[in-house]
Amino acid sequence: MAAPMFVTLQSLLLDVSLKYKYGRLVMEVPLPSRNEKCLFFLRPMLMSVGDLITDLQKEDPGATASIFSKDGERVANTTLIDTLLDKDFQLVINDAVYNVFSPEKVCTSSEHAMELEDMKHVVHLLHTALHLPEHHLLKERHLLERLDSLKQELSPLEKMKAQLSQTANFHTSRVVWTGMALLSVQGGALAWLTWWVYSWDVIEPVTYFITYATSIGAFAYYVLTKQDYVYPDVKDRQFLHYFYKGVSRKKFNVTKYNELKEELSQVEEDLRRLRDPTQLQLPLEQIQPKP
Repeated sequence: MAAPMFVTLQSLLLDVSLKYKYGRLVMEVPLPSRNEKCLFFLRPMLMSVGDLITDLQKEDPGATASIFSKDGERVANTTLIDTLLDKDFQLVINDAVYNVFSPEKVCTSSEHAMELEDMKHVVHLLHTALHLPEHHLLKERHLLERLDSLKQELSPLEKMKAQLSQTANFHTSRVVWTGMALLSVQGGALAWLTWWVYSWDVIEPVTYFITYATSIGAFAYYVLTKQDYVYPDVKDRQFLHYFYKGVSRKKFNVTKYNELKEELSQVEEDLRRLRDPTQLQLPLEQIQPKP
């Protein structure tokens, strides 16, 4: 099938050009529906003719595009752009035909693209070598300033928290020793009633009901708290009760304190990573301690 509206190079002005811009190959194409030119960045070794046509139709849904060789043969959509750029070609958009060829000063070969990528990589390495120490110093200074600011904000909160913890610990210890004293008094009273007032036959049912009442109390604790009646856990729960009671009375901002502590921990971790070159580039999953 003959190519539609094939136009020779001599009879058509250059309307589409290829050039390098920002280190990448760019095609400037006039879009018929939008009546304006649009830049399409090409990736010669990663992009096919079909990808280019798809990009054109995305920008202008009303456009129908196809590509023909210089001899008027249609180019397959699976052809790589790198292969297409070896020779001049024609771009047909709707009823308009455009000649496309690269300027002589622009090399479109794979070797040139590889040299350009190598040059960009070398420039990046040089930039990193020249500016990374300065960046590290600025970052370290910023982290140290933030660390000092956080410690100043936390200082009054830490003092208030220490006072609240001391008061809560005092009340918790008083409750524990009170329980110990009551049990001692109970044991002494039962012994006195058994040997000096009544006999064991009279006191035995009393001890049974005391033990049964204790079991009911332990089970009631589980029903209310959904926790086993374990002495260390009971003591911690009592400590938190007195602590948050003091928090409410002293109007201590627990949320702000926790946020500042988390931020302080993060800043210290960032500062440690910055000062340790072997861990600076590693992901966090590899340097964090495993639980």
